[in-house]
Amino acid sequence: MTETEMRSNLLRLVFGGSEELFEEFRSAVEAILPPDAAAVVRGSSVTGRRHEDQSPFDSKGPGTSDVDLTLVGSTVLDWFTEEGFYIPGVHSKPLSEEHPDVAPGLVPLRRKLISIVARPVNIQATRDFAMFLKEVLFGQPYLTIVGKIESA
Repeated sequence: MTETEMRSNLLRLVFGGSEELFEEFRSAVEAILPPDAAAVVRGSSVTGRRHEDQSPFDSKGPGTSDVDLTLVGSTVLDWFTEEGFYIPGVHSKPLSEEHPDVAPGLVPLRRKLISIVARPVNIQATRDFAMFLKEVLFGQPYLTIVGKIESA
């Protein structure tokens, strides 16, 4: 899947085709990121289908699919609590309804992003190489919306 296709899916599915809403979302994320970090969106909001079962985005009704935002870099991992990791220091759990306390400092950003897109937004953090591995080994594409991901 090309970057153009993923961006087109994201704009259509999450932002109703509005470049202005996308820019508001992107700018809110960019405002909190340190210079050595990046942000990507992955999952059905960029592919149009859930990775696990290939069901279409919003298959359970409008606003039911979430946006998976991943912050990439070493500094952003410090924003998560000790209990907030699947792999300590490498890959966090998502700040979400299921894990609402894993990154207290990101709660205001999450609320703002949810208000922009009117659907759940999950925020996770990972290292560059983990993002690369997810794409190459597990076939999980992502769209970079802020910064640049260093390839492994």
